[in-house]
Amino acid sequence: MKTVQKYGAFAAFYMAAAYLIGIVIFMVVLDYPSITDTLQKVEMVVSQPGVTFWSNILMYVLFGLVLVVFALTLQNRVKENAPALAQVATIIALIWAGSLVASGMVANAGIEPTIAMYESDPSQAAVMWNTFETVSSGLGNGNGEILGGMWTLLISIAALKCMASTKAVSYLGLVVGLVGIFSTLPGMADFAGLFGITQIIWFVWWGINLLKHKTR
Repeated sequence: MKTVQKYGAFAAFYMAAAYLIGIVIFMVVLDYPSITDTLQKVEMVVSQPGVTFWSNILMYVLFGLVLVVFALTLQNRVKENAPALAQVATIIALIWAGSLVASGMVANAGIEPTIAMYESDPSQAAVMWNTFETVSSGLGNGNGEILGGMWTLLISIAALKCMASTKAVSYLGLVVGLVGIFSTLPGMADFAGLFGITQIIWFVWWGINLLKHKTR
């Protein structure tokens, strides 16, 4: 149990760090939010393919794989008090993890052919990259954090039935989960950013909790 919780804690810390590093890369290094023209996005990919590739690995592929470890750790932590709810929450987490891995892989699969196309036909390369980006965004919950929000909400409800050491972080999880769910509603896209920021705190808090309270 102690080893499992240690792995879960490290997974939580990694996901929080991935969020923070990803924010810096996309908002500062690549300045991606300010790029609205598809051709400009392609030019960014062509000029910095390595940064784009490893950003996708860090934020989506590895994040999704590590999420599996963390989700199973939380399930193991709360299943005795809320077995059915914990199971449903974990299934949602595994679906989320799979979609994130797929999102990163699709985005990276588009880098090389887009660069090759750009050399002969930049406008067609823009169309190609837009297709890859649309599919990747859909898989990565770009239209709202329904999967992440539902998992965070349900696992937090389950955790509230456990020992007192989980209650404070679980109440935060309720807020984080609801923010994620609200981000899927029309006109609420900005909530996705708030979901990410608050989930960073939730991850770190759970990581500390798992290291400090290794037994039930």
